[in-house]
Amino acid sequence: MEEKPQIHIPRVKLGSQGLEVSRLGFGCGGLSGIYNAPLTHEAGSSVIKEAFSKGITFFDTADLYGDDHDNEIMVGKALKQLPRDKIRLATKFGCFKTEGGQIGVKGTPAYVRQCCEASLKQLDVDYIDLYYQHRVDTSVPIEDTMGELKKLVEEGKIKYIGLSEPSVNTVRRAHAIHPITALEMEYSLWTRDIEDDIIPLCRQLGIGIVAYSPLGRGFFGGKAVLESLPTESILTSHPRFTGDNLEKNKLVYSRFANVAAKYSCSPPQLALAWLLHQGDDIIPIPGTTKIKNLDDNIGSLALKLTEESLKEICDAVPVEEVGGHSNYAYLTKYEYKYANTPTK
Repeated sequence: MEEKPQIHIPRVKLGSQGLEVSRLGFGCGGLSGIYNAPLTHEAGSSVIKEAFSKGITFFDTADLYGDDHDNEIMVGKALKQLPRDKIRLATKFGCFKTEGGQIGVKGTPAYVRQCCEASLKQLDVDYIDLYYQHRVDTSVPIEDTMGELKKLVEEGKIKYIGLSEPSVNTVRRAHAIHPITALEMEYSLWTRDIEDDIIPLCRQLGIGIVAYSPLGRGFFGGKAVLESLPTESILTSHPRFTGDNLEKNKLVYSRFANVAAKYSCSPPQLALAWLLHQGDDIIPIPGTTKIKNLDDNIGSLALKLTEESLKEICDAVPVEEVGGHSNYAYLTKYEYKYANTPTK
């Protein structure tokens, strides 16, 4: 069988502060077992190296992912086998696991520095390219948190600053202390809350968008539709993957899969292609533990969609017909979504 030519993954500017990343990034959290069983460090490193060999140079992790900072340590091991100057590494601080297995949030200046020093050690690197506050601690003025992050930039320990899931007001206040390079936000065909206010604000301020869960936490890859959920997956408690909502969403998936078939591509490819067509300032970071899925995701870059096509895709996944809330407030061992931090 003739091998398909490798798809070129271009480099684009993320935000207006000078950071350049691959057009498609890679979310590493799943390698340490969020949606499936965790991989060994050797296996996880192999996936990261394969992604790099195919042109992905933007890798995203967090100190929360995996037990005992497993994901940062795994990513660090992989990076030792790759040219560091070619990699753009993002990690996050601000969420931590309590003794009771819940998730706490902390944004004090001392904690910012403590977490940064720990991540540098766990990743075994001299600097972090993009350092996010994982969730905003509403009990600490964002000016205080940003002040410490600014010091870390001045010290060369981090290059650029990001926020994840902030409100519009928080973004404005934070950006006034030091330029924000990127927001990491959940954004996909079935989670489009940020289109009304966050995206316009980011474009006004020159801030990039990093889209996490760009495949709807695996939904557009058939998770819980074509394959059952592993019992250890956090999705077993997610409102969109359970009960009547799931049955409702299976109909959405079926309709979307028919559109993908029309365009001779897979549902994940079409979902990512739609996101890529929302603007060069939006960088999806799909993650996977399987090389075949990695190749499939990269294939989305080759799809060219017209305005008519984009409308057809949106019509197949009308957000008002999706069962379950995207910004549902819930605590799990791995993830915390704020009920008290508005998106507007």
